[in-house]
Amino acid sequence: MSKFFIAFLAFLLSVPAVAEDQVLAKLFAQQGIDGTIIISSLHSGKTFTYNNPRASQKFSTASTFKILNALISLEEKAISGKDDVLKWDGHIYNFPDWNRDQTLESAFKVSCVWCFQELARRVGAEKYRSYLRKSVYGELREPFEETTFWLDGSLQISAIEQVSFLKKVYLRTLPFSSASYETLRQIMLVEQTPAFTMRAKTGWAARAKPQVGWYVGYVETPKDVWFFATNIEVRDEKELPLRQKLTREALQAKGVIE
Repeated sequence: MSKFFIAFLAFLLSVPAVAEDQVLAKLFAQQGIDGTIIISSLHSGKTFTYNNPRASQKFSTASTFKILNALISLEEKAISGKDDVLKWDGHIYNFPDWNRDQTLESAFKVSCVWCFQELARRVGAEKYRSYLRKSVYGELREPFEETTFWLDGSLQISAIEQVSFLKKVYLRTLPFSSASYETLRQIMLVEQTPAFTMRAKTGWAARAKPQVGWYVGYVETPKDVWFFATNIEVRDEKELPLRQKLTREALQAKGVIE
């Protein structure tokens, strides 16, 4: 790999510090909520940020870790593909969508915790340590429990790091096979229109104090790819939809989507 190519990749994966974006600030002010958002272009080098200090602050990854967890689980053959079935053991959860057999695709979309805990048991702690290091993903506090570390605050990441990670996923520069990347690409799909395609994942760090809500992903348009990471302080469960609402409004305000 040439020095020029390495330097070019480093440029693409970087998220430069920029001045506060007043348009984005207004969106958060209208909702009266504390949070941050980063929207970063793959090709143009443009990055829009609201609340730079919070964008650099690490929070529990919560279910946004399912993006990397899916790649790891596929690579380690803990599950064979998006339609492979995880059998429900009959335990009743507070989320009705979890109370049935799941595929990797359905588990990702309904953010099924027990499903990814089962995959975590199959993967094991040592593999996670290795992949987290190779992926330069967040910060892992030792010791950790292999079935809860992304939920209990042991694994934390900032919005800036989320965007950097997502760029590496998109460019496929991490140590995963093309098959694993392709399966992830399929299960991350949220919306597809003639004008854009959005792939994303929510997260809710319910054990944190204060609680944190995440929405991270990217939007492909004919001319560019835009990566985003939003997190908000969740004071009430009713505020969770603001993760997607604020992100969508921000993407519209910056002309990424209509």
